[in-house]
Amino acid sequence: MAKLIYSAITSLDGYVADADGSFDWAAPDEEVHTFVNDLERPVGTYLYGRRMYEVMVYWETAHTLADQPLFAQDFAEIWRAADKIVYSKTLETVSSARTRIERDFDPAAVRRMKTSAGRDITVGGPDLAAQAITAGLVDECHLFLAPIVVGGGKPSLPDNVQLKLELRDVRRFGNGVVHLHYRTRT
Repeated sequence: MAKLIYSAITSLDGYVADADGSFDWAAPDEEVHTFVNDLERPVGTYLYGRRMYEVMVYWETAHTLADQPLFAQDFAEIWRAADKIVYSKTLETVSSARTRIERDFDPAAVRRMKTSAGRDITVGGPDLAAQAITAGLVDECHLFLAPIVVGGGKPSLPDNVQLKLELRDVRRFGNGVVHLHYRTRT
């Protein structure tokens, strides 16, 4: 059975974007990006909300840009090789291969996907992740804590949900980012 994994780069105070919607402070350096690449390599399907998809679709053509570093080219290849499902009531078309639109997030369908998938699945974006967490679907969380406090914005984890976690790994990076890997407990 495939795992459903939620990963997020978040400020120390728990936000994926600040009050102005900016997340420039979250851009991973080469060391962090290379680590993320290795985490994403076994993923077969990405589940996205519309906004997260619109950010991530950059990787569909990133490999064609001049002077793209090898770690970015590697991630672009990983991203293009995976299937993508975008949950949106408003998105009319997608601009990436291996991508389909679903109008509603259906926890039962995701449960079936986990049972039948041969590779892990990730859920991207805090709004969609909140739905998956609330439905009890998330098996692992990978949080990358950036050394910044932004004072408010878009929370990385949902309010009003209790989730028991078991710490599986901690990794410190040279730029001050800390990776926390948790497995959910029932």
